[in-house]
Amino acid sequence: MPAAGEPLSGQCLCGAVAFTARPLKPEMDVCHCGMCRRWSGGVFMAVPCTDVSVADDAALGVYASSEWGERVFCRTCGASLFWRMRDGSGHVAVSMPAFENSELFVFAEEIFIDDKPSTYEFAGERRRLTGAETQDQFVGSQEKAE
Repeated sequence: MPAAGEPLSGQCLCGAVAFTARPLKPEMDVCHCGMCRRWSGGVFMAVPCTDVSVADDAALGVYASSEWGERVFCRTCGASLFWRMRDGSGHVAVSMPAFENSELFVFAEEIFIDDKPSTYEFAGERRRLTGAETQDQFVGSQEKAE
């Protein structure tokens, strides 16, 4: 992992979207929810980040997938790039494979584990949260703040 607070760079498949982001931790999370599986073509492997900066916002497409979250992708190649809170809180999950050096991250958590189909299983032990536990982390914390 680079020095604490150091931004990392990445891009989409075609290069139309180049970005920098500051990982909150040297960890990758995997989401098994049905929306992430459809959107990413598998599981969404993501790194929680702050200070996400995109070189050209015009290349981004945004889809409001729920009352509280939206998915950001490249308009040119369709690459899944970011999941973020719609409330402007700054919580952004950046697609781990989009980083230039994705080997920096440890596989630490699986979310929406109760939505995972029985057709695959990841080896190893890590934190596993249900959909309700995951939503409480994001939506519940917003309700408590209001």
